[in-house]
Order: sequence, then structure tokens, then C-alpha cells
Amino acid sequence: MQSLYLEQRTWLHAWRPGLKLLCVAAMGSGLFLTDALPVLLLAAVGCASVFLSLGRVTPGVRRLVVSVLIAASLVAGFHALMGQAALGVASAARLMAMALLGVSLTLTTRHNALLDVFEWLLAPLARLGVRVDRLSLLLALMMRFIEHFFVQWKRLDDAHRVRTGRAGGWRLLAPLTIQMLVTARRVADTLHLRLGP
Repeated sequence: MQSLYLEQRTWLHAWRPGLKLLCVAAMGSGLFLTDALPVLLLAAVGCASVFLSLGRVTPGVRRLVVSVLIAASLVAGFHALMGQAALGVASAARLMAMALLGVSLTLTTRHNALLDVFEWLLAPLARLGVRVDRLSLLLALMMRFIEHFFVQWKRLDDAHRVRTGRAGGWRLLAPLTIQMLVTARRVADTLHLRLGP
């Protein structure tokens, strides 16, 4: 599977993976524990600044960020139509902040590093008989497939633009679903052969 990892070193690459995950978890918890609009807007601006500070990214990542901005605008617009403009802005700010922070984490952290952090965090469960290595692998695969989803979406959209000159939109849903299912089956078969039943 392809990766969105940014090979060009940035200041965020130097941070330890565990510290970055801790920041994402703390920010996520804080954003949902407060309803103060100024705080949420400040957090969204801060997360956007972190993302922009990483420099140039691939077109696929830019398209992903644009889709997040569109989704946030739709959320805010829907709430505004329902007469809840403040709630809409707060929800959009939360969505933008966490999405941009998650993308920044993905761009600057290798998956094997995240896997090591998961194994360390889950290590106490080994005393209860839990297969920590497999559980951490499941978490890492979940994050990898989310990233792979957007990579495949970009490839299909690029191919559709070359053929038709227009964005694929909802027409990409069926081929994207098929490709993701095929990839999931291939990964499952590989894991079955390597790890056993």
C-alpha cells in the first residue's frame, strides 16, 4: 500500500512518535470538553498553522485538506440553516482542527514507529493474556487503510480527470470500494499465511 508519508524532513519529523500521539489525544479530548467558540477557533488556526509549516505536500494531500474544508463548510452551513450558527462554527472548527492535526501526524510519522508506540502502550494487557502484538498490528492496519483509502481515491480521481477532464465525484465510489475490498482480502490472506490461525 502506498503512503502519504512526507520524505522531506520537517521540524515535526524530529518529534518522538509517542509525543505526537499524546498531543493529538490531548487536543482531541480538549476540543470535545469545551464549547468556548474562541478556544475552538484558536485551536483550528493553530492546527492549520502546524500543517502549513510542513511546507509543500503532494497534490493528494492538498485535495484531502480541501475536502475537509468543504465538509467543515457544509457542517457549518447546515447548522446555520437550522438556526444554530454558533454550534455549526464550533463543529466545523473541531473537524478542521482534528483533521489537520491527524494529517500532520500521518505526514511526519512512519507506521512502524506508530506500531512501536502502540505496543508499548498496550504492554500491560499482556499480563491478562492479550496478544499485544496482534492488537497493535490491528490498530496500525486501521490507520494504514485510512491513509490508503485517500491514496486510492486520488489515483482514481486523477485517472478520471485524464479521461473526461472532470472530477470523478460519486462515480468513484464503486471502483474505490472494489479496490479497497481487494486490498483488504490480499492483506488478510498475507497475514493468515504469516501469522497462522
